Amino acid sequence: MKVVQAKKTKNGRWEYLSENKSLKNPLVLVFGGRFELENKEVIDNVRKEFPYKNLVFGSTSGEIIGEHVLDTSIVVTAIEFEKSLYVVKTANIFDFNKNAKNLGESLIKELPKEHLKHVFVLSEGSFVNGSALIEGIESSFYDKISLTGGMCGDGARFEKTLASYKDNPKEGEVIIIGFYGDALEISFASFGGWRPFGPERIITKSEGNILFEIDDLPALDLYSKYLGDKASELPQASLLFPLNVTPKGKSKPVVRTILSINKENNSMILAGDVPEGSKVQLMMASVDAIADGAYEAAKLAMEKRVNKPQLALLVSCIGRKLVMDQRAEEEIEEVINVIGKQTSLTGFYSYGEMAPFYGETACELHNQTMTLTLISE
Repeated sequence: MKVVQAKKTKNGRWEYLSENKSLKNPLVLVFGGRFELENKEVIDNVRKEFPYKNLVFGSTSGEIIGEHVLDTSIVVTAIEFEKSLYVVKTANIFDFNKNAKNLGESLIKELPKEHLKHVFVLSEGSFVNGSALIEGIESSFYDKISLTGGMCGDGARFEKTLASYKDNPKEGEVIIIGFYGDALEISFASFGGWRPFGPERIITKSEGNILFEIDDLPALDLYSKYLGDKASELPQASLLFPLNVTPKGKSKPVVRTILSINKENNSMILAGDVPEGSKVQLMMASVDAIADGAYEAAKLAMEKRVNKPQLALLVSCIGRKLVMDQRAEEEIEEVINVIGKQTSLTGFYSYGEMAPFYGETACELHNQTMTLTLISE
């Protein structure tokens, strides 16, 4: 595997983290701020600097490259596989009447199944139901295929996200990348570091990822009561106080971030499903706990690896970044301390992270976690 990485500096120049060498048919991951990806001159400059055909774009709530966490920048990672193959497919949620499950079912059918080892997802993040998308993609999976990924971001604005494959970035896109070949070793893990607080309640009315009532009370009213003065800052304030949701019949909780609110019916739209009958609690975290969570995620991802990873794809939540503020790079440093400085790191801060629980194969949508996908061949 050969990897070339660069970031576009504020003065418009490209700064390379590795030797700038010519690659053969690389997969090129381009992560950047939403306003940067909307700028045609910026995109044209990316294409000129990286004159390859397989460019995948995704907007972020912060860019990760090497040991750095950046804002409103462009970071590029070009990967040439020497023994393995990849296939990229894309679809737009608007073509499926915003039905994420149907989109996922349709998209996964386009990937050849022979020798398919792993699927990485880069999804629109503003309104796609990540849980439903995962369910659709995994509808034709078998045990030997794993799934990880993330949902694009837009800072803490929650206005719109952008993504694309080959085309210029646009709204509504969902991209899947299939990795093929026996030479590939891919491991992954996800960990949070947040802790629940306050009384445990029951979700009494919901529909998909829309939460209407908790303990038969309007969800938004109850949540706002807990936030106090910060309620006026919703939905951004919810990034600091996500929900810990344990679906009925399951032992492991998932964390859910609020994407938007509807004051007319006192409901909240979350990044993934919040089934009726689920137990729910508020959560909070400290900077140290979040950094420790990143360390734990890296340890889990490395636990059973045979070879050192050559590439690490990091998807961390915007809520973690807001809590850590100027110390955000500390969680990246914790990852590097575990996986080693020789590994090329890239990724982004997201509106949702995708990975199985440790020791399981079925993928889950997470919020407020550090999720790693480690690749070598």
